[in-house]
Amino acid sequence: MLNPRHWPKRTHIVGLSFLAVFICYIDRVNISVAIIPMAADLGWGMQQQGLVLSSFFVGYVLLQVVGGRLADRYGGKAVLGMGVILWSLFTILTPPAAALGFTLLILTRIAMGMGEAVTFPAIYSTFSKWVPLAERSRAVGFINSAIPLGTIFALVTTPIVVQIWGWQWAFYSFGATGIVWFFFWQRMVTSTPQQHAGVTEEELALIVDRSAAVTDSEKPAVPWHHFLKSMPVWAIVVAHFCNNWSLFVLLSWMPTYINKGLGVDYASVGLLAIIPSIGSVFFLNIAGNLADRLIKNGMAVGKVRKLMQTIGFGGLTSALLIVGHLDTVWMAIATMTVGSALGAFVTGGFAVNHMDVAPRHAGTLMGITNTAGAVPGIIGVFVTGLILEVTGSWVIVFSLAGGVTLFGLIFYLAFSSGKKLFD
Repeated sequence: MLNPRHWPKRTHIVGLSFLAVFICYIDRVNISVAIIPMAADLGWGMQQQGLVLSSFFVGYVLLQVVGGRLADRYGGKAVLGMGVILWSLFTILTPPAAALGFTLLILTRIAMGMGEAVTFPAIYSTFSKWVPLAERSRAVGFINSAIPLGTIFALVTTPIVVQIWGWQWAFYSFGATGIVWFFFWQRMVTSTPQQHAGVTEEELALIVDRSAAVTDSEKPAVPWHHFLKSMPVWAIVVAHFCNNWSLFVLLSWMPTYINKGLGVDYASVGLLAIIPSIGSVFFLNIAGNLADRLIKNGMAVGKVRKLMQTIGFGGLTSALLIVGHLDTVWMAIATMTVGSALGAFVTGGFAVNHMDVAPRHAGTLMGITNTAGAVPGIIGVFVTGLILEVTGSWVIVFSLAGGVTLFGLIFYLAFSSGKKLFD
């Protein structure tokens, strides 16, 4: 078996980026389970829980574009490394903040969101320099599969940690993992392949020839005005917003839906909540490989992106419009699992489209679209709490998410492009 030390160095970049996203989502999702005993201990209602869950996304919005621009200009290594250290610190500080007061907790969650905000912009900036075009969909699919995998880990382990040691340790233990990751990131990663002493001439030629990598001397100005006028850019922005509406609502409220909406006891919540995420893990990688294979076999990049987006948003919309009307646990979980599996196909659609249209500004563009994608974390998560407090209706929650997703599909099909539009 080939020694990992002899693997292409871009596999180290992708692998450690996967772990960063994995840790990111453990630290993000654990509160969606821990908030049930937290709310019981601290006397929070649904609206207050919504504020706690959504406050993270306020910080997440603030540093998206800044993080992407810094990564494009100074390198993704430093930006992502600093982000992981910051969010890990504020994860650890969540329990003492909650003990000291609700306002301090909100500020701590905002600060944690600011740390996590740079994750995807920094990774996209790094990938645009390290990963050849023919490997990008599978690379993005692989790191995105860390989202449901981290979600699964958090949903399974958080109830165990809470029941044995208390909800506070869900934050202490998970926050510490980012510190360990940082050590390996610093030792094994550079922002560009040209800076890495271990890259072979063959690998460097493959990357530079096929990925339009940006060297240190090439710092092109960001075409902000042209971004704002470009409908293909707006197609990615809208798709990102609509995708994340359902993603963040489900990440934040799925345990509560299973516990309160479907009547499942707390000890079993995590095990049921992971089932849709398991489907996503597999199909994100399947979809990424399929998209790359279609491009390699000659299908136009733009057609591949629209095909994958149609499967992803079409499947997810159908599941969301159905699930709220189901009253049995296993039918609801099965429907969400199918929807999540099909929804994973967007990894070959809008999710990688940034590197098609603007490879030299991929981090900045990801920051722009992920800013739009973070807004549903504030609005969608909080509005869900309000809807549930006022109406108690999960049908309204899921139908709204389905309608948002359907709009995103229509807009993306009308205006997206697979061509390089910015240099």
